[in-house]
Amino acid sequence: MTRSFLSAGLMALAIGGIGLETGFCQVKPLISDVFTADPSAHVFNGKIYIYPSHDIEANVPQDDEGGHFNMRDYHVYSMDAIGGKVTDHGVALDLKDIPWAGRQLWAPDAAFKNGTYYLYFPVKDKEDVFRIGVATSQSPAGPFKAEPKPIPGSYSIDPAVFTDTDGQGYMYFGGIWGGQLQRWHSGKYDKSLSTDLGKGHEREPALSAKVAKMSGDMLSFAEAPRDVQILDEHGKPLLGGDHDRRFFEGAWLHKYNGKYYFSYSTGDTHLLCYAESNSPYGPFTYKGVIMKPVEGWTTHHSIIEFKGKWYIFYHDTEISGKTHLRNVKVRELVRSADGKIQTITP
Repeated sequence: MTRSFLSAGLMALAIGGIGLETGFCQVKPLISDVFTADPSAHVFNGKIYIYPSHDIEANVPQDDEGGHFNMRDYHVYSMDAIGGKVTDHGVALDLKDIPWAGRQLWAPDAAFKNGTYYLYFPVKDKEDVFRIGVATSQSPAGPFKAEPKPIPGSYSIDPAVFTDTDGQGYMYFGGIWGGQLQRWHSGKYDKSLSTDLGKGHEREPALSAKVAKMSGDMLSFAEAPRDVQILDEHGKPLLGGDHDRRFFEGAWLHKYNGKYYFSYSTGDTHLLCYAESNSPYGPFTYKGVIMKPVEGWTTHHSIIEFKGKWYIFYHDTEISGKTHLRNVKVRELVRSADGKIQTITP
């Protein structure tokens, strides 16, 4: 963010650090005493709870596999109001307390059903393959107790669990490059597949995120994961070479006026985009960019409704200036009358 462009008049439009989508505005990090990223926000019991990654300085060289993102635990945060105090509820889950885990606790998500709170998390197993685990608690703030094994049939990263108005849960997941999604292209794990974006693949349909209906107890899949297909304006699948629109990682789903909005990161082009469907399974039609690139390599978000307004939680690297030491932010999400999301320039 270029602070020199912030006039006193525009700064007066900021409430509690949240910009009102008019001109330039100051958006302050929500948490500044530790580094946080990949914020998954939910409204539980009238409060906002945030489930982010907890970035640390692990002294691992940066690479396209994300080895320098070597996180070891999760904290849970809560807010009574946008712009209000953010409460740190401490460590909700630690790597050492997950029996099957090896390393790298990446972006989590949470859900609630029948009196139980669920924390979903990707972590590499003892063989360095990303799987998705689940932990439970009687409190949205944790602590959470991990199940002894990962979710059967799960793989890759970035779980996002959406609960529809009928109470049915769905998990969306996947991420390429370091997220290993491309290595499952054949249905079995193939370590030799490092990327789907190389020469010769530009005109092929892009790799898709996955979606699976959750079981009644929210601890497993009720079906085999399916592709989340994203189509262009002509009804054709987006291609691998379409770097500005195709899925890379960071899936999220929300529902607005009866339509399902699938949003995601394009990864190496650093955009947050979205597509619409009449079904949680899709196919989804690409609609546009939610947010232009933030400061830092990665971009990851969540979208919630709170007290009649919609908000997007995201991260950048304002505090540290380092790719792997990020800070969480929030700002209002604005739509036009037809539901189109207005593009944010952070």
